[in-house]
Amino acid sequence: MFRLAHLTDPHVGPLSKPRLRQLLSKRATGWVNWTRGRHLTHDMAVLEALVADLLAAAPDHIACTGDLCNIGLPSEWETARVFMEALGGPEAVSFVPGNHDAYVRGSLEGLLGAVGPWTRDDAGRESAFPYLRRRGPLALVGLSSAIPTAPFVASGRLGSRQIAAVEALLGSLAREPERPCRVVMIHHPPHVGGALPGRNLTDSPGFEAMIRRVGADLVVHGHNHVGSVAFLVGPDGRRVPVIGAPSASARGGTLKHCAGYHVYGFERTDHGYAVTATLRGLLPGDRIGDLGTLTLYG
Repeated sequence: MFRLAHLTDPHVGPLSKPRLRQLLSKRATGWVNWTRGRHLTHDMAVLEALVADLLAAAPDHIACTGDLCNIGLPSEWETARVFMEALGGPEAVSFVPGNHDAYVRGSLEGLLGAVGPWTRDDAGRESAFPYLRRRGPLALVGLSSAIPTAPFVASGRLGSRQIAAVEALLGSLAREPERPCRVVMIHHPPHVGGALPGRNLTDSPGFEAMIRRVGADLVVHGHNHVGSVAFLVGPDGRRVPVIGAPSASARGGTLKHCAGYHVYGFERTDHGYAVTATLRGLLPGDRIGDLGTLTLYG
């Protein structure tokens, strides 16, 4: 069984104090939110414990679906690179960006300049979305929904070009004689109603229509900071699981909002792939442990 670990929204800290000119943008409200309590919600000790537990599980590959950053400061890009190195080398870890990684114009380009190797596709290109990475039986397809937005807006967008490109890619993979298990990685929940207006993927109807035409075996995302399970319908009527993971650093007030990550197991069946999902995360006493298992049939 091939095992894929998925974590998201680590919001790596601490933040260095911004210069005044760096706050003449959306960063001003983000900095206020961070200093007023967000830095307590995203606990780096919790993140350290969760990553240690994940690495001890020794998955075959790791997917990280965005929000390494908080307010897109240049100082955060090096911090993000150090965090990705701690997870593993570019061959062992795949990354797609989130809305906080594109907090203001230029932030995403700066971050990808630091962590681009973790987006390198099988052809050697970096920071080009969608990308394809083959690992074991998996075809990992990375998308970017990260765009700069106005203050108090956290929405994402794929765009018609990216949707068309991923449709062609997923369709081509489906036609291979030994069809791989197609795993799509994206930050925003890609289904209609997956997040509230102002936080949603604005072209989620286009994503859903694309999945209806070409299908996928699993879609993993972050953004909402809670675990979630939804399903889309593929071209053959089979359900496509869409799984959201909690924030990897959240010290929430309820179990649902506490830090966690998923470990997926993949086994080929007569009808495609059987997918199992185990959630591990923060327990009382600041321990990391099992939070339940879900079986999803591909």
